[in-house]
Amino acid sequence: MLSHYYTVKQEGQDEIIIQKSRFIGYVRRVESEEAAQSFIQEIKKKHYDATHNCSCYMIGENNEIQKANDDGEPSGTAGVPMLEVLKKQNLKDTAVVVTRYFGGIKLGAGGLIRAYGNTTSQAIKTTGIVKRVLMQGVSVTVEYGMLGKLENVLRQSDHILETINYLENVEFIVYVEVGEKDNFIDWMVDLTSDQAAIHLTDQKYLEIEVENTTD
Repeated sequence: MLSHYYTVKQEGQDEIIIQKSRFIGYVRRVESEEAAQSFIQEIKKKHYDATHNCSCYMIGENNEIQKANDDGEPSGTAGVPMLEVLKKQNLKDTAVVVTRYFGGIKLGAGGLIRAYGNTTSQAIKTTGIVKRVLMQGVSVTVEYGMLGKLENVLRQSDHILETINYLENVEFIVYVEVGEKDNFIDWMVDLTSDQAAIHLTDQKYLEIEVENTTD
């Protein structure tokens, strides 16, 4: 599993008017080619009367699945520039459909490439981007005498204190970045004078909103 990757929030859209043509960009997070195709068909059905419904998607940890469709526009002027936006922004598990209603003025190849690329970029910006970070769950159980100190320290840290379970002893469920788990455990051992019961739980991705995909 990747330590982190970027993708879009669940879904969104935006619209641009260029030379009287209406370009509507739709974005959705998808985790399979079937989901991507379903999304594309959904938009095509919604805009059955559009001149074009061009699409692209990029799926998989290593971007194994990449598809672009010009839907009747001149070859290479729609789906490919849309896909290039996903690549440039390093977005995984993302599908885009750009619907065009022709306004009567031809844009030429260069104009189409810019129009579809810009609509895709704008729709992604409106939808929003998240960084999905692989986190390791850690259970830290201590006696109640350590509750206040440990809770305060954890809430002030960069780690995510998800749950406190008040049982016979008190259990903290904390999520830390996978690469930081050993340092975190050492920190807990030191902080509790080795009086804590510590074990690993599950791993899961947690999302952080970001402005761009620059690490």
